[in-house]
Amino acid sequence: MTTETTTNAKPATRPRGPQFAVGTRRHLDAEEIAATGLRDRWYPILPSHMVEPGAMVPVRRLEVDWVLFRDAEGTIRMLEDRCPHRSAPLSVGQHLGDRIACLYHGVQVDGGGTVVSVPGMPGCALEGRRATVSLDVVEAADTIFAFIPLTADSVTKPFELPDRLADPEVSWFPNYAEWAGPWRFYMDNVLDPMHGAFLHRNSHSMFGGDVSARFRIRETDRGFFFEKTDQRGVNFDWVEFVRGSMDFVDLEIPYGPAAGPGGVFGIVGMSTPIDRDTSAIFHWRTRRVSGWERETWRFLYRTQLEAKHWEVLEQDRAVLEVLAGDADREEHLYQHDLGVSRIRRLYRADATAQANILAAANT
Repeated sequence: MTTETTTNAKPATRPRGPQFAVGTRRHLDAEEIAATGLRDRWYPILPSHMVEPGAMVPVRRLEVDWVLFRDAEGTIRMLEDRCPHRSAPLSVGQHLGDRIACLYHGVQVDGGGTVVSVPGMPGCALEGRRATVSLDVVEAADTIFAFIPLTADSVTKPFELPDRLADPEVSWFPNYAEWAGPWRFYMDNVLDPMHGAFLHRNSHSMFGGDVSARFRIRETDRGFFFEKTDQRGVNFDWVEFVRGSMDFVDLEIPYGPAAGPGGVFGIVGMSTPIDRDTSAIFHWRTRRVSGWERETWRFLYRTQLEAKHWEVLEQDRAVLEVLAGDADREEHLYQHDLGVSRIRRLYRADATAQANILAAANT
């Protein structure tokens, strides 16, 4: 089961002046947007269990500092981690149920970003003003998601879970990790199915199949498939990149009989930039299974399979973390890299378009 709670918060109102990307105070060009993360889309932020009632959890996402907390009703709130008075981090302040009191001067900001009290000067103009950036947030699939807007005028897109996570007949386990590498390297990695036959050759699930293959891109109405033309259901043989309210990859890896009952093993993957050099990596390991077989598989996964999946993930992390920061600047690509080339072109185009929006707002 998944439960969803969406706030109705909006980015803080600001006086007229230069228009920057929400949460920033500098001009972003296309290169910096590509490095620190595209805006105007939903991103997974943290596993839900990492924000307990009464806690204030600071996180850095898209090179902006935020604070997560639950209000008195348990609803997740996400604010920029800056008091509107003197920019002290709200995350080191006091949790007051539906608001945070800044440690520096006691200014109180509610979950919608509105200043509700200025103890040092009651009735001043700051009171009642929505002066702190507050994001729209949803909890689903045991995860906190937030819509990261480009500008204060951005309209939040409807939240939609990936198909496998929204399907009640599919059982899933979430997985969260932080990697020391640019977020785009993760996307390159999953749009490269051929690495499964080499990097993961000794894994529990990707030991089969040929080490040579031909690939094609197959367009869909929501993205594209990158798939082998001469092998299916043997190794990591295809991946779908989906562009919806959030970007994600969907793929399947074969399981042998020893993996227990149920349908194919699927993975939903997403990457959220922490900053230009660090990434938050989210996976949901899924299987269509019901009844007693569902509980059997879930028990088997926890006791036997989860550790093996962590080993595979560590193989990816170990390679991606030692790549040079500019590893994607000078390469010799070949046919297996069509998916990598495609995703890079899409993201470059998006970054350019968003930079143009910011530039137009300042002309």
